[in-house]
Amino acid sequence: MKDPLEPQDDAATPLAEEEKDDLIPTWITLRSELNEAEQANIVQGSEWALARRRNVLDERFLCRLHQRMFGQVWRWAGGFRHSARNIGVNAYRIPSELRQLVDDCRYWIDHESYEPDEIAVRFHHRLVQIHPFPNGNGRHARLATDLLLIAINRPRFTWGQINLVDVSATRQRYIDALRAADRHDYGPLHNFVRS
Repeated sequence: MKDPLEPQDDAATPLAEEEKDDLIPTWITLRSELNEAEQANIVQGSEWALARRRNVLDERFLCRLHQRMFGQVWRWAGGFRHSARNIGVNAYRIPSELRQLVDDCRYWIDHESYEPDEIAVRFHHRLVQIHPFPNGNGRHARLATDLLLIAINRPRFTWGQINLVDVSATRQRYIDALRAADRHDYGPLHNFVRS
């Protein structure tokens, strides 16, 4: 199975039949068309999420956010994955790991365990590490993290100021920073999110 953090297929690559199974728009056949449809849905989901304050530290909200971001494209949007991936916890552990993340983050905020940006970096990393959904985890985690920052009265992260879905040196820096955080070195991710 391909590492979901590695570069995506070329935009002209036809979708595999198993990828099309849960696809809602039947006209999509190429990776570029899928990317466009997902991006349009993400914009709508972002507008919904940013329209008013949301309780980001709630597992139901995190699922609803994913559904709003991808629900016009994928039937499984907002539902936890049921299969193993090269990244992420075992599927059966997703609900308990997500609950633990939410509880930990509340504790960090309530007890000022870390500076606000550090809390957001740790939240983001752990959400990506859990990898709760079949796809869209990085995009979902970035928006959820920005919503958390807004909730704690901090400016949103810049995320390297570039599209992190497309293959680029910036995306590679992001991946490298996530992998450093896997080793408990949050410095590179902290530097990346405000660059």
